[in-house]
Amino acid sequence: MKQFEQRLERLEALSDEIRDSDIPLEKALACFEEGIKLAKSLEKDLEKIEGKIQVLMNGSSAPEEKPELELFDEQDTDD
Repeated sequence: MKQFEQRLERLEALSDEIRDSDIPLEKALACFEEGIKLAKSLEKDLEKIEGKIQVLMNGSSAPEEKPELELFDEQDTDD
């Protein structure tokens, strides 16, 4: 969960940086590109969380269908 929060903070920082009217176009484009990558990875994580919440809310009677507790894989990040 910590990585998710760190990536979200980075996305917010990039957003603030892009809004700066003095930023050079190349820098703004680089920030935008990084922000898009971060947003996509955060969206994937949120979809995983949503799926796990659905499993928990629907309940599962079979032990083999219990959701994994690990929410994020280290390999899912593009840091």
